[in-house]
Amino acid sequence: MRDLIPYLKLYRKHWFGLTLGMLLGLGTLLAAMSLLTLSGWFIAASAVAGLTIARETFNYMLPGAGVRGFSIARTAGRWGERVVSHNATFKLLADLRLFFFRKLTPLIPGRQTNLRDADLLNRLVADVDAMDHVYLRLVSPLLIGVIGLLAITGFLAWFDPTIGLTLGAILLSLMLILPIIFYRLGKANGETLTMAKANYRVKMLDWIQGNAELLLFNAEDRYYQAALDEQQSLLNAQRKMANLTGLANAILMAATGWTLVLITWMAADGIAGQAPDPFVAMVAFATMASFELMMPVAGAFQYLGQTLTSARRLNEIIEATPDTPFDANGHSAEVKGALDLQNISYTYYGSDEPVLKNISLAIGAGEKVALLGRTGCGKSTLLQLITRNWDPQQGQITLDGVSLPQWQEAPLRQAITVVSQRVDVFNGSLRENLLLAKPAGTDEEFCEVLEKVGLGALQEGKGLDTWLGEGGRQISGGERRRIGIARALLHDAPILLMDEPTEGLDRRTEQQIMSLLLEHAKDKTVLFITHRLVGLEQMDHICLMDEGEIIEQGKHQALLGQNGRYTELWQRI
Repeated sequence: MRDLIPYLKLYRKHWFGLTLGMLLGLGTLLAAMSLLTLSGWFIAASAVAGLTIARETFNYMLPGAGVRGFSIARTAGRWGERVVSHNATFKLLADLRLFFFRKLTPLIPGRQTNLRDADLLNRLVADVDAMDHVYLRLVSPLLIGVIGLLAITGFLAWFDPTIGLTLGAILLSLMLILPIIFYRLGKANGETLTMAKANYRVKMLDWIQGNAELLLFNAEDRYYQAALDEQQSLLNAQRKMANLTGLANAILMAATGWTLVLITWMAADGIAGQAPDPFVAMVAFATMASFELMMPVAGAFQYLGQTLTSARRLNEIIEATPDTPFDANGHSAEVKGALDLQNISYTYYGSDEPVLKNISLAIGAGEKVALLGRTGCGKSTLLQLITRNWDPQQGQITLDGVSLPQWQEAPLRQAITVVSQRVDVFNGSLRENLLLAKPAGTDEEFCEVLEKVGLGALQEGKGLDTWLGEGGRQISGGERRRIGIARALLHDAPILLMDEPTEGLDRRTEQQIMSLLLEHAKDKTVLFITHRLVGLEQMDHICLMDEGEIIEQGKHQALLGQNGRYTELWQRI
């Protein structure tokens, strides 16, 4: 149960709505039991009065009004309880998703998040949804059931203590025994059901997202069959859970019948030593009504195994320690842009071979530095360290003389613009994708920057409302890259990090984009990572990397004069 503690703490924020929902649920339950109890007595009393002279004096109006009143109260209470409790639960789940996402974000990238996209999606959707069982199927039914049990026991004990206490003892026994039984029956299947949902989502997403490639390699049938197998596992787990629900209902129906027989037998000779009268019917109907409070109790713990499994899966993310924690009270100041890398070494988690070895590089504010090297020599890893997605195991990186771990996250992120090899385009409009870079930007600014990067054609038709699709499926790879460059221009930070910004573009467009970026960054600190010898003449400093080390560095002409590796590369053009 300790796995649920982080989520129970979130209940404090919505205590009023959740408490009001339970009170309305309790009121609805009491109204329902009162309705059936009063109806049973009223029908029996009316029949007896009709057979005697009491029909002249029997008050039909007051019990009739009570029946109508309880009926209206039950209907209104049920509606109010559903509206209030579900509204509070949905708000709680929304807060929980935000809470989970805030915990997840600092872990990316990091060794704790080596999870499939579909698995993360399942945790964010299905596992979070399972948390509503804690309130709707566990806390609320048990509290209402305990109070309802005391109410019905006290009511019947007022007429006949023996009958009241007997019924109370039976209900209490069922309330203690049934949850334990069905928790043990449903625990293993609940875990299976949770994992089956996650595995099915992973297999289905693999099949859908990779459908084109699977068709090319004639592997679609195998992946489709894997998705069907996981679907069958999920259906089997759901079938077992439905069988448990049916078993719980059958046990409650049997318990209701046998308890009704026992209580009716006890009341047959009269209530509290009196002659048999309509109160016998009242006791019988009250017994049947009392089992309404038991209906949700048996299933309360049936889904607890599923809820606990989901909670553990969420806790794997929530309780994970980020590789690069930020200090909320850390350094915050206007950034000038001076970067200093001092003896940086870095080794990937689980690897023995360092990818960076004793890298030292000083970049003054406003300087332009190019970092060259073949693929896999550590250029992009160095960029990840500068943006503090990872921390080096040896050495330190300072920004304006302050070590990166001492900076607050917001000012550090605001000070750096990154044009990476991979441009993430979200399933939204063109405007929404540009707002990520400049939330306060106007349509005029967006249109202007799109013209600069050569995306004027996207403004035709729906313009900024053009839907880009998931991952930018509606546009080409070159257009996606230009959107990334447009974001960099809009962000306008003092430090510009470019990792192969023109990869995949034709030579003419490449030259245009490089001229645009360098014009935009003429007063900014620039680190230009590339393996192509483009725009290097305009760099203040050039570093050539190989196998995680800087092997040559200097200005363009000076490097050419050394007749080293840089000269060899330049002569191959």
